[in-house]
Amino acid sequence: MSEKIAGNTDAFFSDVAGLLHAARSKAYRAVNSIMVETYWNIGRHIVEQEQQGKGRAGYGDALIAGLSRHLTDTFGKGFSEANIKNMRQFYVVFPDFRQFATHCVANLSWTNIRSIMRLENEAERNDYLREASSENWSSRVLERNIKSGYYRRLLSSRERPEAPTLPATPVPADFIKDPYVLEFLDLPEDVSGRESLLAGVARATTPRSASSSARTRPKRW
Repeated sequence: MSEKIAGNTDAFFSDVAGLLHAARSKAYRAVNSIMVETYWNIGRHIVEQEQQGKGRAGYGDALIAGLSRHLTDTFGKGFSEANIKNMRQFYVVFPDFRQFATHCVANLSWTNIRSIMRLENEAERNDYLREASSENWSSRVLERNIKSGYYRRLLSSRERPEAPTLPATPVPADFIKDPYVLEFLDLPEDVSGRESLLAGVARATTPRSASSSARTRPKRW
């Protein structure tokens, strides 16, 4: 009798855990999607403001420097001049966010978007957007594909070239380690606080078999 109950409850426990895994995955994707759209809107505001002062020499650089100081004072890390310039470039490269959003931006980290938007060829950018989104490429996979000429090999071959055998689908615990997400959410920056938070997320969202192997990986912060 106890074995029968154990069997039934194991399936029940697994089903409930599956609901939580799915819900948390949606939550992490939602945060990333909101962050990406916010960065695009910041870029749009910068470009529009620059147009008002385009007759003044150095206005754009001064504007970005001032905005960086203001946002850093107000919100903390994550708003360096370099990252503000990335937001501006994001809008310039993808001026129509609705068209960009068709590539499922919830899958694309800010790191991936920055890598893709620096490609000069529009067709190449769009192909990497589609592939990185549909295949859930991590930033390492995307970077390796770009450096290895994945797109050029695709054009010269009728068959889709094989992508590198690196882990492609990010787990929620890895996603939350993204420094841009941590800064956007204003999560603890101290090492002990971050490790505690990530450990809790990892235990709650990663199956035992995966978490045991993950413990052997080196820390990335």
